[in-house]
Amino acid sequence: MRILVADDDPQLLRALRITLTAKGYKVLIARNGAEAISVAIDHRPDLYLLDLGMPELDGLEVIEAIRGWSEAPILVVSGRSGAGDKVDALDAGADDYVTKPFSIDELLARIRALSRRVPQAGGEPVVVFGDVSVDLAAKSVVRTVGGDSTHVRLTPTEWQVLELLVRNAGRLVTRQMLLTSIWGSEHVNDTGYLRLYLSQLRRKLEPVPSSPRHLLTEAGMGYRLVLQPDDAA
Repeated sequence: MRILVADDDPQLLRALRITLTAKGYKVLIARNGAEAISVAIDHRPDLYLLDLGMPELDGLEVIEAIRGWSEAPILVVSGRSGAGDKVDALDAGADDYVTKPFSIDELLARIRALSRRVPQAGGEPVVVFGDVSVDLAAKSVVRTVGGDSTHVRLTPTEWQVLELLVRNAGRLVTRQMLLTSIWGSEHVNDTGYLRLYLSQLRRKLEPVPSSPRHLLTEAGMGYRLVLQPDDAA
């Protein structure tokens, strides 16, 4: 079972890595929120342990991003003990909340309880918008026009951009999330990359690339994949 531990406290990360590894878990480490999302996308953990007060992206933003495409249990491990913080985390999509300092026995018990909720492995969905079908498992895109189906060739980066949008269909995907997840936190201001790749995706997937109906720009914020434009108002 893969557990992602995201916290900016190096001593806590080291202690949890040693303890959880000794209990038979495979431990993935992230030192900030942006790294947590990147590791999550690359390795698809079965369970998350997240701090709220992380740099670059805070814990709530990480929870919201993960919930766009994963149902894996999320256990918040935070020094924030206020009721409002707990409510905000649970409303964002967390499954449980432990306040620091904590008993390692309690933490392990909560992990065991949450691990029983881990979804069974199954096929990735096929997402359809307009005349485009995206198979997440096969990493393939098919466009059907007039009854004729054609496989659309995407570059690896085009696929990464599209996959993030598909897994968050209907939701705003911020420029920061896209840039951090694909190119790393050092490129968080390089929005020209996104304009280029969205333009290429629209050219390949939109009926009228200059008037996109599915791959939409949210001015000043990011992008959104709309599956059914007529219902998007």
